Amino acid sequence: MTRHGKNCTAGAVYTYHEKKKDTASSGYGTQSVRLGKDAIKDFDCCCLSLQPCRDPVVTEDGYLYEKEAILQYILHQKTDIAKKMKAYEKQKKALKSEGQLESKSEERERAENFKQRENNIVSKPINPFTSEKSKDEGSQKGSSSSSSSDTGASSSSSALPSFWIPSLTPEAKPTLLKKPSKTVLCPMSGRPIKMSDLISVRFTPLDPSLDRVALLTRQDRYVCAVTKDTLGNSVPCAVLRPSGAVVTMECVEKLIQKDMIDPVTGDKLKEKDIIPLQRGGTGFAGSGVTLKAKEARPVMQA
Repeated sequence: MTRHGKNCTAGAVYTYHEKKKDTASSGYGTQSVRLGKDAIKDFDCCCLSLQPCRDPVVTEDGYLYEKEAILQYILHQKTDIAKKMKAYEKQKKALKSEGQLESKSEERERAENFKQRENNIVSKPINPFTSEKSKDEGSQKGSSSSSSSDTGASSSSSALPSFWIPSLTPEAKPTLLKKPSKTVLCPMSGRPIKMSDLISVRFTPLDPSLDRVALLTRQDRYVCAVTKDTLGNSVPCAVLRPSGAVVTMECVEKLIQKDMIDPVTGDKLKEKDIIPLQRGGTGFAGSGVTLKAKEARPVMQA
């Protein structure tokens, strides 16, 4: 027996199952998929390489990066900005030279127009020995030259550029480059980032006797530097700027914020020295992280 309840075509209601089925088969409409735990980054992984960090650093917004990966990203962005700036300066010089040529041509046209006006003011002497035949011949020559110029203009006007190629249309203009910004932006937050703003992070391993390979194979790898609670995506944690130690937000609220002293180094802390670490989700809707991925596609409208 077929699943008639989910494929009923005689019903007056367009069910959610039918709509979802038609959307998937037609290729129209935005599709949304709920992400699972496997699609979420761990809290100790780099935001660029998505691998556990060997030498972790954190930005002032709390995004964790591998030091080598973020430095390569900053250098690549700087070289790209330098190339764009070079192309912009080249375009600027070309536009400046074109403007100078246009100004020179305008001055030349003004001078020629002035000469023509001056010549028209002076009356030409009339030669009484010229016959009317010569005048008629001159007028015929002038008409023939004007007709030839008209045919040439019509032939040139008929050779129009290609309308189906955007760069060859009559209205097509060269694309002007905008002046690029010299600031390097963080790939996650979109805010300016500098090498000097990166803060080194020191995770406290759960078992100091384990090497790196054995540590990465375990699910619970690091603990809080003060309370020794296990860290994970479900545990909100923060980085202390002076020491780079990673502690839980519960430890920050109950212990550190009372006297504002770094428990590792003993340095005085400020509010900006406590950086909440941006972590991934847990796979549960209650973790406060958006767990849906959307793919925008064309929509059929009646």
